[in-house]
Amino acid sequence: MRPVPTILHLDMDAFYASAEQASKPSLRGKPVVVGGLGPRGVVATASYEARVFGVHSAMSTAQARRLCPHAAYLTPRFSLYRQVSEAVMELLRELSPLVEPLSLDEAFVDLEAGAEPPATAASARETGGRLRAAIRARTSLTGSVGLAGSKMLAKMASEQAKPDGLVVIEPGTERGLLAPMPVRVLPGVGPATAEQLRRAGIGTVEEMAGAGEAELVRLLGKAHGTSLYALATGRDDRPVVAERDSKSVSVEDTFDVDLHDRTRVYGEVVRLAGRCVSRLRDAGRSGRTVVLKVRRYDFSTLTRSETLRGPTDDPAVVREAAVRLLDGVDTTGGVRLLGVGVSGLADFTQEDLFAQAALEGADAPAARARPGSDGETEAGMRPDRTEGAAEEDAPAAGGPPPDGDAGGGARRWHPGHDVHHAEYGAGWVQGSGLGRVTVRFEQPWSVPGRVRTFPVDDPGLEPAPPPPLVRPAGGREPGRSTGPGARSVLSAQGPDPAIRPKPSRPGASSSPSGSSASSP
Repeated sequence: MRPVPTILHLDMDAFYASAEQASKPSLRGKPVVVGGLGPRGVVATASYEARVFGVHSAMSTAQARRLCPHAAYLTPRFSLYRQVSEAVMELLRELSPLVEPLSLDEAFVDLEAGAEPPATAASARETGGRLRAAIRARTSLTGSVGLAGSKMLAKMASEQAKPDGLVVIEPGTERGLLAPMPVRVLPGVGPATAEQLRRAGIGTVEEMAGAGEAELVRLLGKAHGTSLYALATGRDDRPVVAERDSKSVSVEDTFDVDLHDRTRVYGEVVRLAGRCVSRLRDAGRSGRTVVLKVRRYDFSTLTRSETLRGPTDDPAVVREAAVRLLDGVDTTGGVRLLGVGVSGLADFTQEDLFAQAALEGADAPAARARPGSDGETEAGMRPDRTEGAAEEDAPAAGGPPPDGDAGGGARRWHPGHDVHHAEYGAGWVQGSGLGRVTVRFEQPWSVPGRVRTFPVDDPGLEPAPPPPLVRPAGGREPGRSTGPGARSVLSAQGPDPAIRPKPSRPGASSSPSGSSASSP
């Protein structure tokens, strides 16, 4: 165990919902729920105001609406969340090169590897305080910080600090802190392990440590028992790992209505394969094994895979492999969820010569045999669907149509997404349906704006990229230093606070056209 609490854990507070509240002045202090808005949608994040009513992540949106009908229900804007996350991770890397991101809003930092590692618990606390202030200045959002001598305890500290707090666990106090806690607080103790320990009369961490390593090994096996005994006695030597090698890349969609038409199922698999390859290429990787996931009407889930002769990032190769896998799956009765993934990742590609030869022919057999070419799938074969809360690839190429584009039908506008009107300026979609779209015109630094309603095909209304969460000062490019003498945000007296999201294709998350955000 380290003598100084130099492992820092940062967890942003209600990240997606807080970003939406920061972006929309009319929603501040009010319940906000971000997630899929369809009948099978899932809550990604709920603001603290919504949590008072029992709404939480991974809950079905339908249940959330019953618990908190007056909340604003918004579709995710992952392009904004990624931009804010990048700004936060940049601040963490100013503290140390050893930053281990766990998700867009959570990371470990090893302060010992930094240029000026804290020498005492007090200096570690000061570092955590400066970080929280810098995050607020750069993004206008809050994060909770935990500091301890190990990763397990640092994460516990950040949980105790929520929301918007800082907790330091000083060396020597670990066992006293852990003793009364239930065994489920320890990493690696799930429901099955907890039940096994309960039957042995072990319910707290103190009881686990008192049982001894030999008893835990007898109950749980050598590897599991040994590691849990170490954690129960406050010993956690897991290092902060700056880079973790991804094992796979995948995308999946859950549909509002079960798909029965085999042609539409093929079209969705083709579309998902395109999105999967787009993510694969964005990561600079290739893969050798294509995986198809099908969840049927009765919730039974089938997984099929095909291993290619070499790694590839060719969309045609992945698409045709996914289609071949679907050929062997019985979809009678309906399909609730489809997913396509690639595993066996590598940094190089080896072209599939057979697929390449097929592409060079006048007619590709797969395209001739089944509908679902890129144009047809994107335009005419897309049922309404709801993406899972954990899916953070909604903006990927080949996803649902952007705001203002319904693939040849009526224009669709997704609640929460940004727009610009030729006469009224910047705003966001509050709701849409019955041929109308309601827009609230406000920006992050403005007062709550007025609401106006337009026909969905109003020529003056266009999708727009998310605005910066903090108003740029002095016309400078947000987030960029002005010269070689510019100082770090963590040490400067006057940091440039703005985080300006890069322009991106808005509206990539799917929701039924009749859904809306509740009026604030």
